Order: sequence, then structure tokens, then C-alpha cells
Amino acid sequence: MTRPGDGHESPHDRQGDQAGWAGPSAGGAGPGSAETDPAETGPAETGPAETEPDARFTLANERTFLAWSRTALALVAAGLGVVQLLPPFPGVPVGRHVVGIPLIVLGAVIAVAAYADMTRNQRALRRGQPLPRSVLPRLLAATIGGVATVAAIVVLLSATR
Repeated sequence: MTRPGDGHESPHDRQGDQAGWAGPSAGGAGPGSAETDPAETGPAETGPAETEPDARFTLANERTFLAWSRTALALVAAGLGVVQLLPPFPGVPVGRHVVGIPLIVLGAVIAVAAYADMTRNQRALRRGQPLPRSVLPRLLAATIGGVATVAAIVVLLSATR
């Protein structure tokens, strides 16, 4: 168990005992300062005050976005590979397109949704709010499950002809 001041707390928790850290007690732009005080900024500011989060959280958010972007790119490449490189299914002339096009579309949707997730997460980090739940894992699982089912049906239909 760590206690304040025992040297085991995170740098974010030390509030000013490190050189170069300008927290609220050191005259920085923390809660209650002139830069974020709603009374001094006027009625134009309606949302909660935003502060720069610890860089580790911002970088982790960016790495998560990049991981989803790689997943999206892999889905697009897999869909293009299915449509362009897979031999036609006997008796199911549109089989390649039925399997490949949803993968390409899913890749595009995940790329856009990953960016939206990253910006929502960063906004929550800046406001000190809990991170919002992501729809990406459910979307990916449901779509891949559906594409796998359709692929199995196409393969079974082509095997019977």
C-alpha cells in the first residue's frame, strides 16, 4: 500500500514536489485559476474545465486508436483479397462479393469509429470523467460472426452444385 509522500505514488499524484511540474498549487492553470474559472471567463464557457491529462494516458489512447486502425486496414485488405484473389465459388457467382464487401465496409466503419472513440476518450481524459464505452468490440465481433456465417453458407451452397 502506498501513502502520500512515501515516494511510491505516481508523478501525477505528487502535486508539485517534482521540478517542472506546475500544478494548481504552483500557479498553473488548475481548477480555480483565472484561466479556467467560469466566473472570470463569462457565460460562453458551458462545459466542464479541461486540463491536460498525463501524457501516458494520451499516448495509450493514441496506441489504442492505432491498433483499431491496423484492424481496419487488415479488414479492408482481407475483403479485397477475397473479392480479387479467391477463385469463384461454383454455382454461387456473387459469393466472393457477398463475403468480401462486408469486410471492406467494416474496415471503413471501424476506421471512422476508432477516430471518434479516440476523440471522445481524449475529451473525457481532459475533463477528468470516466471513459465512455466503445461500440467497436461488439461491432467487430457481430460483423465478423455474420460474415463467417455467410461465408459458411456460400461454401456449402457451392459444394452442393
